[in-house]
Amino acid sequence: MAPLILFPAIDLKGGQVVRLAEGDMARATVYGDDPAAQARLFADAGASHLHVVDLDGAFAGASVNGAAVESIIAAFPGKVQVGGGIRNRAGVDRWLALGVERVIIGTAALKDPEFVKSAARDLPGRIVVGVDARDGMVATEGWADVSDVRVEDLARRFEDAGVAALLFTDVGRDGLLKGCNVEATVALAQAVAIPVIASGGVADIGDIHALRPHVANGIEGVITGRALYDGRLDLAEAIAAGAV
Repeated sequence: MAPLILFPAIDLKGGQVVRLAEGDMARATVYGDDPAAQARLFADAGASHLHVVDLDGAFAGASVNGAAVESIIAAFPGKVQVGGGIRNRAGVDRWLALGVERVIIGTAALKDPEFVKSAARDLPGRIVVGVDARDGMVATEGWADVSDVRVEDLARRFEDAGVAALLFTDVGRDGLLKGCNVEATVALAQAVAIPVIASGGVADIGDIHALRPHVANGIEGVITGRALYDGRLDLAEAIAAGAV
């Protein structure tokens, strides 16, 4: 069985490493002021992939923490995927030129799907579509707004577009250590022929064990942040459990 890719998360707000509760910018916990140092710590623990989000950018609709992201890319020897405020082709090209492996597009996937499809066709394997959900409905604008579009319906729009993966986040669990919504994530993976990355609510090694058998069902990886920062999940242990 293929490994489950583990993506330690570095979320950026004002140049600092933070975690939000349920996507609420007013409920941010600061975990450090040196994003590059955090990236090196994850690399030293065995991480081969990294998930980075420019939270300010997600709300502003354009890159805000660019310097911090660049420092992370320079410090981390593995593959980095970046999201947050990427709404046009110039934003995509900028990150790829700086060495990012994959770019995550969320809000624009709902509001400008043709841009996303065009980028995915031109850049095979480099575009990830962020599908963020509250109660099964797509959330946008840094999760501040909830649309009337169901998660599965948005995902199917990109079925033949050549996107590398879908990043599915259960916003209601994010940053709360409630446990990953395995059932909804697997359901999405089985509904489309696109690999799915799980995100939101990872609490401990139990979530890794719960997701691991579903690699065969289309689950490519899992993103974890607060569980790592709070010491509830040991990165090396998770990798030994079949993640990479």
